[in-house]
Amino acid sequence: MKKIIVVLAVFMSQFAVQAQIKTPQASPRAIVSQMVGLTEVELNYSRPGAKGRPVFGNLVPFGKLWRTGANENTTISFSDDVIIDGKTLKKGKYALYSVPRIESWDIIFYTATDNWGLPQEFDETKVALRTTVKEEALSKPVESLTINISGLDTSSAYLEIFWENSFVALKFEVPTQKTAMASIEKVLNGPSANDYYSAANFLFQTNTDIAKSLVYVNKSLELSKDKPFWFLRLKSLIQAKQGDKSGAIETAKLSLEAAEEAKNQDYVKMNRDSIAEWSKK
Repeated sequence: MKKIIVVLAVFMSQFAVQAQIKTPQASPRAIVSQMVGLTEVELNYSRPGAKGRPVFGNLVPFGKLWRTGANENTTISFSDDVIIDGKTLKKGKYALYSVPRIESWDIIFYTATDNWGLPQEFDETKVALRTTVKEEALSKPVESLTINISGLDTSSAYLEIFWENSFVALKFEVPTQKTAMASIEKVLNGPSANDYYSAANFLFQTNTDIAKSLVYVNKSLELSKDKPFWFLRLKSLIQAKQGDKSGAIETAKLSLEAAEEAKNQDYVKMNRDSIAEWSKK
């Protein structure tokens, strides 16, 4: 009888672990991903509902810091630096806090994003940017908190917040022209030394086309003013793989000299070991 009870207990405990009850969240999670020009913007927030309750001035007090959502921090991330109200907000991820008022809201971008709700102690040194936007009244109430990115053009967009009868919009500018011009100039100027090195290294490591890898590594060295020791190291390995031991030794000596100057002991040892190996008859 005891054995039966033990078996049943084990079975029930396994069932309890495996059978996880799923219920909808009171404030469901929402993710908004949007390209603005060439900048990736992502919002992640929970959407509380009014549920018949007065929101601003009651559920969300006026003049008090609000997490702009429910549950974990509402966060927003930018893949590039953006301009807000003439100020630069560095690329990265931020908690989005606000201070609602009857006629205006403060919008705050906070560098610590791992709080549940508000920080226990608000740290002004973690405020990356703070600005004020005008509050507008909506003619039709919005039941669930809604945060959008709208008003898109190639160089800007608006972060919009709707709830109950309130609406605010914050314009941010993205560096589309700067990013596009940098891309155009890079393409028109042709591959860089690092591009050629990466291509050469890929062809060498995958044993795809050793002859072409030598062409590419030579191009990388031609374009490089300093002749980095790791570029020279790769060339020596390619030469050795092609059977050009004397050429590989000469190149390895150049890599060794540059590695010694840079005090990179790993490359010093690798080059010395290779020179000794390739010098054997």
